Amino acid sequence: SCLQLGLERFHGVCILGFNSAEWFIADIGAILAGGFAVGIYTTNSPEACHYVADNCNANVVVVENDKQLQKILEIQHRLPHLKAIVQYGEEIKEKRPDLYSWSEFMALGKDVPDSQLREIIESQKPNQCCTLIYTSGTTGQPKGVMLSHDNLTWTALAAGRFLMLADGKEQKEAVVSYLPLSHIAAQMCDIWTPMTYGVQVFFAQPDALKGSLIDTIREVRPTAFLGVPRVWEKIEEKMKSIGAKSSAFGRKVASWAKEVGLQTNLKRMNGYSEDPINFRLARHLVYNRVRKALGLDRCTRCYTGAAPISKETLEFFLSLNIPVLELYGMSESSGPHTMSLPHLFKLTSCGKELEGCRTLIHNPDADGVGEICFSGRHIFMGYLNMEEKTREAIDEEGWLHSGDLGKHDKDGFLFITGRIKELIITAGGENIPPVPIEDAVKDALPIISNAMLVGDRAKFLAMLLTLKCKVNAESGEPEDELTPEVIKYCQKLGSRATKVSEIISSKDQAVYVAIQKGITAVNERAVSNAQKIQKWVLLEKDFSLAGGELG
Repeated sequence: SCLQLGLERFHGVCILGFNSAEWFIADIGAILAGGFAVGIYTTNSPEACHYVADNCNANVVVVENDKQLQKILEIQHRLPHLKAIVQYGEEIKEKRPDLYSWSEFMALGKDVPDSQLREIIESQKPNQCCTLIYTSGTTGQPKGVMLSHDNLTWTALAAGRFLMLADGKEQKEAVVSYLPLSHIAAQMCDIWTPMTYGVQVFFAQPDALKGSLIDTIREVRPTAFLGVPRVWEKIEEKMKSIGAKSSAFGRKVASWAKEVGLQTNLKRMNGYSEDPINFRLARHLVYNRVRKALGLDRCTRCYTGAAPISKETLEFFLSLNIPVLELYGMSESSGPHTMSLPHLFKLTSCGKELEGCRTLIHNPDADGVGEICFSGRHIFMGYLNMEEKTREAIDEEGWLHSGDLGKHDKDGFLFITGRIKELIITAGGENIPPVPIEDAVKDALPIISNAMLVGDRAKFLAMLLTLKCKVNAESGEPEDELTPEVIKYCQKLGSRATKVSEIISSKDQAVYVAIQKGITAVNERAVSNAQKIQKWVLLEKDFSLAGGELG
């Protein structure tokens, strides 16, 4: 069908919509027809959609519904290569030339002889680009990461081998597809690895992250599950609020089981393999029930990646005998570079390299911390039409520079300590990694949602703080009302506040004193005076995408 529409070699087929079978079919069809498969984030503005579609010379754009279609219609006149738009998720509201429904689109291919398609497939080479992943830089326009056929197939095989995935003929693995497919993580988990190993893929509802995901997981009972940290945090918050409502006896049993679970799993992590009798009892009474309630009773591989996850969240799940394992990589490495395994993990480490992948710590300091660099067959070809940027990313020896700071421990586990770009350099010339300080403040003060350290080229460090508040499920905007946990915490401090504005307008003494106490405790553990937080301010609104504070 793509060929019938006139898809040219190395031109884009952009896909804008929530995960579905049509998404996969359009993606793989585009590749086999000799084009580029290009996912676009569903949250992109029309302008951001234009940048991607224009950058990859898109011949075809596939959209899910009228909402996404309107974005493309708004910019259509500025896309000289665009030949057709296809809509798959709902009926077309008004007919227009070059706009096809999914069934019309699928029928187009009937007149193209198989020999024509076979010729194109046979002309393709493993080292040619087939997929573009647009990665949002911290500054400037997104860059089109060119991934080759070999990048995708080799990485999918290497990841599956490392995970010891079962071949579909012997045992069916099952996954839920819900993370954005414009991201390499979801593509590896949902398309390429399942295709290599015969994994069964189930699609979540488009409102998955607004609450329906848990129902889908319960229904599917996946054998592997990847969540970004926010997904795991949401599950944790929900479980804590349910736990708080149970009887005193129930709470006692749960806290006993969690203590046993954490201790046993930490011992396991350090190589002990025996399960004590109280652990076996707790598994029967608590862990198995929790897993069943979450739909994770068949899940032997729970993963997190794409952003740092807190030690508290990892320990929370570990205490319920659900080890959440970290993996690490980037679009430029076709997804995974290091992974943890159920029998091979350390808390807060991203694990070890996949077989065939190598890591270099570039210019390490006295503590062994330097820039993490990768090499292997998973390294991308370069950024589309950006030679300069490609040369910045891949050095002469073929090492991909991640921009992340990290170190190996004595057992070869990789730990990430921060980003090179986010280092704060004070007026006194001290290099300060903000993340450990921000994390320490959030650990000390469970009411804090976001902590942001500022002080680049300044004489001292200051911190912006936001409180945990309710979020509007539709718009994603933070509201004024505090979360039930924060209200409870404030009551313990002797404050009656239920809203962020109440705390700030009255400079609520109880809360402000508690925050200062937490900051003082963090400062007492500071590496040097330059790393102490001298001033802090509480902001009226939490950070959000809608507010423009988060990318």
